[in-house]
Amino acid sequence: MTVAELPTLARPPRRVVSLVPSLTEAVAVTAADLLVGATDYCACPAGLDVARVGGTKYPDVAAVLAVTPDLVLANVEENRPQDVAALRAAGVPVWVTYPRGVPAALDTLATMFALLDRPAPAWLAEAGRSWAGPPPPVVATVVVPVWRRPWVVLGGGTFAGDVLRRLGYANRHADASEPYPRPTLPALVAGADLVVLPDEPYAFTAADGPEAFPGQPCALVSGRHLTWYGPSLVTAPEVLRAQLAATVTASRP
Repeated sequence: MTVAELPTLARPPRRVVSLVPSLTEAVAVTAADLLVGATDYCACPAGLDVARVGGTKYPDVAAVLAVTPDLVLANVEENRPQDVAALRAAGVPVWVTYPRGVPAALDTLATMFALLDRPAPAWLAEAGRSWAGPPPPVVATVVVPVWRRPWVVLGGGTFAGDVLRRLGYANRHADASEPYPRPTLPALVAGADLVVLPDEPYAFTAADGPEAFPGQPCALVSGRHLTWYGPSLVTAPEVLRAQLAATVTASRP
């Protein structure tokens, strides 16, 4: 599935369904009156009262159509091309996003609010300030598992990889030809100083993940701050730096 050009709309959207948790949060905190549907995994903000339309990978297309959206928000990594095609075949405009770095994510959000005919929110400008400036020198090389059974890691050309590099952490698998390679466990950690274990999409915890890497420093981090592009971008540098630096400092002799 390729990134779609902005859909041609007869008028600004008034009924929006989001199939992307980070975009759901962005719309909900900025233009809540427009949001009529979201996936079961759209957990932010808490207490969001909209129609639920299934998962991100397996949305209920009929449920999406039942709320009569005039725009659906999707993402290359989150959503399947066949579901996007089904919605478009039913006459629903779908905008497919695919930011693979922080600047692209900020641009995507600005474009989205323009598409919604709403002014860019103050939090978006604050997020831009939070991420201003060049990436710092590399302090550690990391590997980032995003799933286990089988092991899947963060590869090349990913948003989360750019987030880490802008915080001073180089992704060990950044030169992979695919965004989510599946190396063997020994190859997974070879050459890495630190294993970064986010709590989504796989919910790594202190009891589920670090035991697979004996003797290797492991940092448990917020998946929302690592992988979401929305309001969490404001605090992501502060949150992730603290979570990563604590492990790096503790691992030094």
